[in-house]
Amino acid sequence: MRYRLLPVRHPETAARRRGRRVVACAGVLLASVTALVSAGTLDPSPATAAAPTARPDGTAGSAAPVRPCSKARVTAAVLSLDGSNRATTVHGDDTAYDTASIIKVDILATALLQAQDAGRTLDAHERELAEAMILHSDNASANALWREIGRAPGLEAANKRLGLTSTKGGDGFLWGLTQTTASDQIRLLRAVFDTGSASNAGPAPLDEASRAYIRTLMTHIESDQAWGVSSAAGSGWALKNGWLQRSTTGLWDINSIGQVTVNGHRYLVAVLSAGNTSMNDGIALVERTARAAVESAAGR
Repeated sequence: MRYRLLPVRHPETAARRRGRRVVACAGVLLASVTALVSAGTLDPSPATAAAPTARPDGTAGSAAPVRPCSKARVTAAVLSLDGSNRATTVHGDDTAYDTASIIKVDILATALLQAQDAGRTLDAHERELAEAMILHSDNASANALWREIGRAPGLEAANKRLGLTSTKGGDGFLWGLTQTTASDQIRLLRAVFDTGSASNAGPAPLDEASRAYIRTLMTHIESDQAWGVSSAAGSGWALKNGWLQRSTTGLWDINSIGQVTVNGHRYLVAVLSAGNTSMNDGIALVERTARAAVESAAGR
């Protein structure tokens, strides 16, 4: 059975998102841990903007401003899907980063794998949550599915089957603080996008209907979230981004994962960054890094 997208339902309008400015990215976040700016809104530098404080309902209030002072770090990983060499190339140190909202792809893959194990497909409510979570990066939907998959233990059990080796789920409902590496994100993307015979030994954990569903959602994200690795694409792309401001430092985690097509060749790309002084700066860094990494892979 193939999954079909449900009728479009926006959890909130773009205007309302811009008015609210901030949403919690890691479920119910503690103010001393993290904060997030809403999708599509590139806020002023945190040096002048008030840092948000998470409330139990997932909304945010203002707190004292913070002044970030640090150098950003970034890592990119690329895998060509169309060559004979299925080796991942990593640019930078392949160390752990906060996932922020890129974890939502992993949450969905886990939910689909668990449904397969139970001999069923996602029901209508689960699909509504999944589509809001990926298409609109809706955090309340991510909270619900995170609970349903069994939080970090459920995620990590699925990841063993999907081939991930360096991803540790966030504590409690702090799914946005899951730790991962760029190479592990390529392993996740490969479980979704790699249809070649050289992908993995034995049957793929996710069946084709589940894989196609994730791919479809990642090509239909909201237009104001179409930044990141998509900047390296010559034609088609599929992606999920994550953005998270740490209230203890005011610095930003900016991440982007997905598939891009350049001159008819498909590449899986994961770019993770931390320590950015603003969301704008982080997006610019991620996009520069993605383009350079794909250009390097295409030149081989």
